[in-house]
Amino acid sequence: MLELKNITKKYGNRTIINNLNAQIKDNEIMCIVGPSGAGKTTLLRCISGLEKIDQGQFILDGKVFDPTSNDENVIGVVFQDFQLFPNLTVMQNITLAPELVLKESKAEARQRAQKLIDQLNLTGKEDLYPYQLSGGQKQRVAIVRALAMNPKIICYDEPTSALDPNLRDEVANIIIGLKQTEVTQIIVTHDMDFAKKVADDMLQVQPVK
Repeated sequence: MLELKNITKKYGNRTIINNLNAQIKDNEIMCIVGPSGAGKTTLLRCISGLEKIDQGQFILDGKVFDPTSNDENVIGVVFQDFQLFPNLTVMQNITLAPELVLKESKAEARQRAQKLIDQLNLTGKEDLYPYQLSGGQKQRVAIVRALAMNPKIICYDEPTSALDPNLRDEVANIIIGLKQTEVTQIIVTHDMDFAKKVADDMLQVQPVK
């Protein structure tokens, strides 16, 4: 379980998140919702270690945890704009980090990647480049790339914002299906219908006054 205790984040004199507390249970889907300017993405960036908090603690499985170190690749991130490398194929995008960071052999990385590719219905796309993929396919590649690092937690920033409405249900089904892999998922979204479909729990945030 991931616990957020008295999390505070400031930019200069402006407080974005103030003494926030939450618990995210293992293998559950938590959606962070709220109006624009409430700090949803900032909170996600703090959880994933892309931003440092000013006060508070993250506690993972009963132990204080610093997401900014993330030495064990505990947390994976699926960005809003996917951030795939345009000069690499689907397979290369997925296997790059496992080879460089986890020190997997090329064969090991490809074998694991292929299983995930098959699981997320991307079979046959291995040698394509990002520009040859649809938005929904790019989203799935980004999810596979995060899963390939074998994280305990995956964070998503607005996973449906760049997709056509008819692809929203496809992404929802993928995220729900990933519960079988026993990965905890944290999702920032403005899409309440999507949140209601996928979430085991919701964290509503409001702008700090």
